[in-house]
Amino acid sequence: MRKSPLLDQALLKAVDEMERGLIDADLGGNAPEEKVYKKRVPLPGRAKSGSTRTIVATSKAGRWFFLYGFEKNEQDNISGSDLTELRIAAGYLLSASEEQLAEFLAGGKIQEICDDYE
Repeated sequence: MRKSPLLDQALLKAVDEMERGLIDADLGGNAPEEKVYKKRVPLPGRAKSGSTRTIVATSKAGRWFFLYGFEKNEQDNISGSDLTELRIAAGYLLSASEEQLAEFLAGGKIQEICDDYE
């Protein structure tokens, strides 16, 4: 997949919408407190119909991880085996300690999106 210019503010808005129950698809999870969702996130200058589809992991602890993104014109959907792998990654990230997450950040394995207005 080519890189899409998703903006931090669009990702933050997507999290806000999901917190309010506005999701595109519930893809399950490995445990009751883990959820994997599909959520459309608009690209700059496009409406949601021309958006990037993202796969997002979350937990009741309030962690949100954007795991994967794809544009509909490049990929219709994710396969069952890809979904299995994404659920495994979701479980790993959602159960990581603060120390592990700090290591992932320092090592460039994950990127933190922060709301500059908080």
